Amino acid sequence: MFQHNNQIYTEVNFSTQDLRYGELISCTFHRCSFSNGSLEEITSSNCRFIECDFRGALLNGSIHKESAFENCNFNGATLFVSKFENCKMTGSDFSGSDMDGITIIEGDWSYTNLRQTRLAKQGLRGVKFHEADLSGANLEKADLRDCDLTMAVLSKAKMQGADVRGAKMEGVDFKMINITGMRMDTDQAVLFSISHGAKIG
Repeated sequence: MFQHNNQIYTEVNFSTQDLRYGELISCTFHRCSFSNGSLEEITSSNCRFIECDFRGALLNGSIHKESAFENCNFNGATLFVSKFENCKMTGSDFSGSDMDGITIIEGDWSYTNLRQTRLAKQGLRGVKFHEADLSGANLEKADLRDCDLTMAVLSKAKMQGADVRGAKMEGVDFKMINITGMRMDTDQAVLFSISHGAKIG
């Protein structure tokens, strides 16, 4: 168990270090590598990770509060039962990562690559997914109420039983989504109709 407070790291390679159960508070990491590292049950609060490499890292059970992961690479990382609360994840790549049992509480996941990720039955209410790539993602029965899905790519995403009431969905290509069983509100029904060529009013 270790604790780092108010530290700044630039281009440091942490990938060989055992960082399990550590605590990071108000630290900044710029272009650091955690690839294939052991970060199980690590906690971060008010930290910034900028262009960091988490490829293949183990982040099982990790907890992050009000931290930023900007343009980070989580390709092939394990995020099993991890928790991200009010975090800024803009531009990060989660392709090929294991997100089973993840908890996402609000936060900004704009411009993220979440292709093919499994987020079925997840409570994602109020999360910002502006221009996120969710193509092929499994969002069955997910709670997407009040999310910002503006310009999000949802092509071939599994949306059966998902609840998108109150979500912003301008710019979403509804022709690429199977909306069977999806819970929509009037505004989204209008956008869906317009995308299929209907003239409203």
